Amino acid sequence: MYGSGLKLTQSLLPLVQGIGSCGKTTYASGCFLFGKPAICDSELLEEIRSLSCDSAKLPTANYTMDINLDPSRDDLPLMANTSHLLVKHYVLDLDVDFGSRVLEGNIVLFFGDGNRCKKQSSSSQETFQMESEEAYILRTAEPCHVPKMDSNTFSPKMGHREFAVFGKSDQDAFDNDGNHDNKEHDSESSSSKYCCDTGNHGREDFLLVLDCCDLSVLKVEEVDVAAVPDLEKFTKAPNLTAAPEKRRCEIVRDLVALPADAWREQLDCYTRCSQAPGCGELLFDSDKWSLQIRKKGVPTAADFPHAIRIWYKTKPEGQSVTWTSDQDGRPCVYTMGSPINNRALFPCQEPPVAMSTWQATVRAAASFVVLMSGEKSAKPTPLREGYMSWHYYVTMPMPASTFTIAVGCWTEMKPKTSPLDDLTEHTLPLRPSDADFRYGNTCSHMEYPCRFQSASAATQNIIPYRVFAPVCLEGACREALLWLIPSCLSAAHSVLGTHPFSRLDILIVPTNFPSLGMASPHIIFLSQSTLTGTSHLCGTRLCHEIAHAWFGLAIGARDWTEEWLSEGFATHLEDIFWAEAQQLPPHEALEQQELRACLRWHRLQDELQNSPEGMQVLRPNKEKTGHVSASGASVVKNGLNPEKGFMQVHYLKGYFLLRFLARTLGEETYFPFLRKFVHLFHGQLILSQDFLQMLLESIPENKRFGLSVENIVGDWLECPGIPKALQEERKAKDCSPSRLVRQVGSEVAKWIRVNRRPGKRQRRKREAAFEKLSPDQIVLLLEWLLEQKTLSPQTLHRLQQTYHLQEQDAEVRHRWCELVIKHKYTKAYDQVKRFLQEDQAMGIYLYGELMVSEDARLQQLAHRCFELVKGHMDKASAQVVTEMLF
Repeated sequence: MYGSGLKLTQSLLPLVQGIGSCGKTTYASGCFLFGKPAICDSELLEEIRSLSCDSAKLPTANYTMDINLDPSRDDLPLMANTSHLLVKHYVLDLDVDFGSRVLEGNIVLFFGDGNRCKKQSSSSQETFQMESEEAYILRTAEPCHVPKMDSNTFSPKMGHREFAVFGKSDQDAFDNDGNHDNKEHDSESSSSKYCCDTGNHGREDFLLVLDCCDLSVLKVEEVDVAAVPDLEKFTKAPNLTAAPEKRRCEIVRDLVALPADAWREQLDCYTRCSQAPGCGELLFDSDKWSLQIRKKGVPTAADFPHAIRIWYKTKPEGQSVTWTSDQDGRPCVYTMGSPINNRALFPCQEPPVAMSTWQATVRAAASFVVLMSGEKSAKPTPLREGYMSWHYYVTMPMPASTFTIAVGCWTEMKPKTSPLDDLTEHTLPLRPSDADFRYGNTCSHMEYPCRFQSASAATQNIIPYRVFAPVCLEGACREALLWLIPSCLSAAHSVLGTHPFSRLDILIVPTNFPSLGMASPHIIFLSQSTLTGTSHLCGTRLCHEIAHAWFGLAIGARDWTEEWLSEGFATHLEDIFWAEAQQLPPHEALEQQELRACLRWHRLQDELQNSPEGMQVLRPNKEKTGHVSASGASVVKNGLNPEKGFMQVHYLKGYFLLRFLARTLGEETYFPFLRKFVHLFHGQLILSQDFLQMLLESIPENKRFGLSVENIVGDWLECPGIPKALQEERKAKDCSPSRLVRQVGSEVAKWIRVNRRPGKRQRRKREAAFEKLSPDQIVLLLEWLLEQKTLSPQTLHRLQQTYHLQEQDAEVRHRWCELVIKHKYTKAYDQVKRFLQEDQAMGIYLYGELMVSEDARLQQLAHRCFELVKGHMDKASAQVVTEMLF
């Protein structure tokens, strides 16, 4: 979804369904991208077989599938075998090269033991006991020589091979570009098995599998952490009689287990260990979706190196980052919420259970600013002439998919009098009920330095923030955004309490960003489309993204199919935050929320009428939700389905469920509970039943109105279509609409009468007087007018003049463009052209409307606009539009 107010129209759906060779657009529709839906356990083998993989098998530690899966046709595999080893910390060290459009350097991974294995020694007769054991055999390979790389080199430039360790016969399979040529080895690749032995017979090597795509891996080596001095201060006394390999593993195990109050020392140890020399190259292989690493003679995960360094470079065509130009025409690169997450940015473990911390050092030319997920506002360090180094870190474990980076010639947009100069000016008075939302003195998550245990954090209603954008948008930022941020942050705090993150950067991203917004730890991306018109769209979108700090980031879904736990909550809370930010009286807040509920009801109806039932379910895995395969590997069902990118059911149906619960149980009960839930579950992954069970258990049985976890799950989460309770509520609202909705209905009736008047003389006699409407009311007005079979050019002209439609926000202008296209209002075709160029986050839908119009001039307009923007358009969106147009 490209905007919060877009709908999947019946005319557009056949075009979307017809897309057969394009990548999925995005899941990050104005929101946080926490992950993708996965299928697990008993369904996994059947799913893999359905992907035309003749040799597909599902062993304990990994599974083999066709390495040439077509990303436009198949589900997305999550290959990492997280049940054996879990990444606890990443250290990235990268150079940004805008000339070649690559990020180049290395990443060090520190591992802890996986959660399904018992830690055993390779010298012991005991073994790792896993379910459903089946081994993989890595084809025999002898190491070849790889050029040595100095870790202190600023920007290593050398030839490379994507598969660096092979026997001589395998090296012959590389083409001149250093890429593996599958022509000679297709049959071998598709049928070969990879070994991930559990150690029960000691004959085969353990295989570490990481999620990886479109990366050129140069070298993989074990890191000699034992060579780092003074680590014994923070780790257990070394066993001097143990083998060096075992000592290194023990050091890392101790390091990743340091207590939260030693986080500074731990971070320093990670830094120094990441700079330690290598102590032996590791064998590795890669396919389209993964990187497989082994150490010869090491049969178990327990004895596999727990700190490894991977030298690599990204590829210009990699889908995790976008290389483009900003609104000033200057080069930039950023992560944009790709369907494949960050696996084309760095080798990682993608399953949500792999929650880790990270730190990153990024070097770029001095004219660029590096923004990243990080707890401190990084200050650049000068290097050689003309270059700067930026360093960020996080201490709260989160999935690797939440890591975000943006590098560009951004300018910080500061208010004339910055409230950050004096934080006391930046803090609004607290109401008594807002003073302290802490419950108890302990947290339930894994240990890390947590803001929810800080009294000062609990009372900090506005966290420090910065805003970055191209210079040309400075005026728009001042007018539409800067003044809103304090009130939106304070409103969120008044509802949910402690901000999970210590600071916030907001970046206005380039025009090719495929959504209205996206939230990541410590950073929010906003589309320039939010800056137009009044502050309404900017405010609601900002509130939505701020809500993801709690739901989506601090609290994530344990099963990625339950997207509603992120998007439903953020959609519901954006209305609550926005009303609080505007300081509306209760009756006005209620009216505003009823109006927005009416809009969402229309969109939900449109979507459910024009989408397959299987895509309408919020909990598609049902009783298997949360299950994982024995290795931790899985397949993302519909992960690359282009139709999925147009669906808003998780937003809308999830929103209506939470609204139903709040209204049924009483907001005076629901929101205090929500604060308590956040405090108890932050830093953890949850399932739907965790939330529902705690909610109902907090309410006396005689006040539950017959609600139970079972009937909520059955009616709302596991059934397609519209739940009965929602149908009844909306039927009652149709009979007795709210004041703002009634006002829109009256205005629609006026416009219908105006459209029916035939002559100028009668129009002069009975000139209609129209009421002033809010942006949401105008959107609803235009939606209802879209249902009219014909509107005359005179009516459309007057409509535009009455509401100054060309100056409204992007949601209003999108509806206006739909009217222009439907009624072929030629005088406003330039406004459609402008929308397609400047509002790419929402414009993709209009291409569909233009093409299904069957009007030659409108279709030519679509082709001309696409030619103008396709070079800079988001890749996935460009593929979707290409399928629509050609």
